[in-house]
Amino acid sequence: MMDAVEQSVWDVIGLYLELGYTHILPLGVDHILFVLALFLASSKWKDLIWQVSAFTLAHTITLALATLGHVSLPGSIVEPIIALSIAFVAIENIVFKDVQKWRPALVFAFGLFHGLGFAGVLGELGLPEGDLAAALISFNVGVELGQLSILAMAWLAVFWWRDKPAYNYLRLGGTSLIALMALWWTIERVFLGG
Repeated sequence: MMDAVEQSVWDVIGLYLELGYTHILPLGVDHILFVLALFLASSKWKDLIWQVSAFTLAHTITLALATLGHVSLPGSIVEPIIALSIAFVAIENIVFKDVQKWRPALVFAFGLFHGLGFAGVLGELGLPEGDLAAALISFNVGVELGQLSILAMAWLAVFWWRDKPAYNYLRLGGTSLIALMALWWTIERVFLGG
């Protein structure tokens, strides 16, 4: 990081915007899979927008509260819950053909834990005391841009398939792989200290 004396607010904004984005792409495999699980469940953009908005609101709240020192949970609790949230969403995709009414509330609850995970990353990176708000907002905007990039790439990848019967196999296969990976992460994070 740059020396605090050399940093302008624009330096801070640029740095934390980049850190937020790269925390998702390419480094945030668990967050990528969570967003892809949401994408694969949603046959309608309206459903996807509600879910992503609930997720964004939730992780923004806990990211801010944790960064400001108002909420704290150890990574040994947060990281397994994040993995389990991915598995839960993916398994729900397999069990239910359509997005259920409770999905945005569920995604909001899971987003609270994802925000604590983001806060853990910010805690490791450190925050500039004089430009705390700019760093926090910029990091969150970077995270959102990363998530929107994932959705855009997913949409481009399956655009031609979305209305074809074969898409259901792609959806189920992708969702099953996400569920298996997330279940492994849950076991690893709980029992193997990973």
